[in-house]
Parts: sequence; C-alpha cells; structure tokens
Amino acid sequence: MGVFDSMKEKVEELLGQNPDKVEELSDAGIEKAGDAVDQATGGKFSDQVDQGENMLDEKIGE
Repeated sequence: MGVFDSMKEKVEELLGQNPDKVEELSDAGIEKAGDAVDQATGGKFSDQVDQGENMLDEKIGE
C-alpha cells in the first residue's frame, strides 16, 4: 500500500466520523468561492453562480 492509499483511507475514516463538520466546511468553501466569482465578475453572473453553488452543495452533501 502506497502513501497516498494510506492517506486516502485516513481521510475517508475522518469524513465518516465527522459528517456534520465536513458539510459545514464544504458549505463555507462553496460560498466563499461563489463570492469570489461574483466579486470578479461584478455580480454579472450572480444567478448562475448561485445555481452552481446549489448544485455543488447537493452533490457534496450526498
């Protein structure tokens, strides 16, 4: 087993033990990324950015 396999197993174990924290962190990251895109585009695509944020949140939340 390689180093990356070992790291992957550890991450999967931690994710399984802390699903609420993972959801909280992913929501914060998605929101921060969306805000950065909105700022960079002057809010021109805010509706599309919001749709993308929602789609990512649904996919990650599964």
